[in-house]
Amino acid sequence: MIIKTLQSVSLATLLVIGASDQSVWAQDAKNNQYCANIADAASDARFALQRQALADMEKEIEGRIKVLEAKRAEYEEWLRRRNEVLEKADETIVLIYSRMRPDAAALQLTNMDEEIAAAVIAKLNPRVASAVLNEMEPGRAAQLANVITDAPKRDKNTVRQN
Repeated sequence: MIIKTLQSVSLATLLVIGASDQSVWAQDAKNNQYCANIADAASDARFALQRQALADMEKEIEGRIKVLEAKRAEYEEWLRRRNEVLEKADETIVLIYSRMRPDAAALQLTNMDEEIAAAVIAKLNPRVASAVLNEMEPGRAAQLANVITDAPKRDKNTVRQN
């Protein structure tokens, strides 16, 4: 009797497992059909997200290009001003100051327009220019050195952007 009971339980278990396998196979078929049905919609959604990401990147790049164009224009203006300053000191004036005593040249250049004085000093022989700058008040010499290097004037509140 125990053996017959075990046989019937085994047979019932096999039937349940077989039915269960059929339901799993049916569920797999439904899942595959669902995936096939939404594949186009998922692909369209993925495409839309990628297109939006590309549009956002394009806007960011355009913004960076504008910043770079503004910087380029700023440096072109800086170069134009520098060339104008250097043209202000013609060779005759430079020759005159190069033959003066450094203390006398320093006194005259101190009272001159900043850009013209810087242009004259920039065109002097480096040995003569250093002697003249050495005779000047340190603040004025530093101002003229800044004009000679023509470092662009920056606001103290300007934040550098990368």
